Amino acid sequence: MLYWLTGLSDGGDFFNLFRYITFRAGGAFMTALVFGFIFGQPLINVLRRTQGKGQPIRSDGPEGHFIKAGTPTMGGLLIVGALLTSTLLWARLDNPFVWMVLFVTMSFAAIGFADDYAKVRKQSSAGVSGRVRLLLGFLIAGIAAYWASLYHPAELTNQLALPVFKNTLINLGWFFIPFSMFVIVGAANAVNLTDGLDGLAIMPVMIAGGTLGVIAYAVGRVDFTEYLDVHYVPGTGEILIFSAALIGGGLGFLWYNAPPAAVFMGDTGSLALGGALGAIAVATKHEIVLGIVGGLFVVEALSVIIQVLYFKRTGKRVFLMAPIHHHYEKKGWAEPTIVIRFWIISLILAIIGLATLKVR
Repeated sequence: MLYWLTGLSDGGDFFNLFRYITFRAGGAFMTALVFGFIFGQPLINVLRRTQGKGQPIRSDGPEGHFIKAGTPTMGGLLIVGALLTSTLLWARLDNPFVWMVLFVTMSFAAIGFADDYAKVRKQSSAGVSGRVRLLLGFLIAGIAAYWASLYHPAELTNQLALPVFKNTLINLGWFFIPFSMFVIVGAANAVNLTDGLDGLAIMPVMIAGGTLGVIAYAVGRVDFTEYLDVHYVPGTGEILIFSAALIGGGLGFLWYNAPPAAVFMGDTGSLALGGALGAIAVATKHEIVLGIVGGLFVVEALSVIIQVLYFKRTGKRVFLMAPIHHHYEKKGWAEPTIVIRFWIISLILAIIGLATLKVR
């Protein structure tokens, strides 16, 4: 919205700053961060009053989690609110990719909110049916995938770009839509599975979001794409503003989610943020790179899949408990140790993902 202040500029004054994506990204970061600090505690107070016993704690979960009983959930509302406010304020509102990413984020937040509400109301870990969540998720992702394909340049439409092998494009044809749906829904649910310890999910989300924001900015500038020899996707640079808002809002939330957490993000936050990461990857044609940058989420999701399939076939477990962060809890690792080590892994994977911009 503030971008339109550039109309007041003569090219050499303060208003000219609003022409620059980097300046507006900084503004989005600070706006989201301040939003989190201002509204964080009031939101937590409201959630405590309205939720009573807070998020239900699974009886079959790690023993150390029972002390968390009574902690309110739906803290993702703080992140989503900061994201929406900052993006609408600082991004160009005539950019289709910004609206596509916002659509996915807000829609998955709505699914997560309904699930959190059902869990709190019934005081049960069973919220909205998994089938209903997946059906709605795939519907939203399908709309977003088609939306993105309309605004990709003709030479990239329905194409899968590969990192490192930069001159190689795989024509997915009609399969591009279901493939993109899988990326978005998979990312949303992978982040959701990772959100099991205080502060565990939000930092890797910020790291991945910031990395994808840099990639979006790079592929949205023709001079950068020529230098890096990556595919140019006009308009994606504006996504950097969304990513900056995600980092600011995430830090504001982490202030209250740091151990011991005063609030959980719940499915409201985890589904929304995971869906956002998937949407950015689809918009920028970096779906494969998302698997690298978000490798921690991939491992968390695979640990659940492996555990379920192996148990059904043999009646035995591969991990002491899935997702894999609970496995390490069962092995006796302290919660902060798991969280910080997983953060380090996320940062390493982000650096590897960024390296794919240059390596060929």
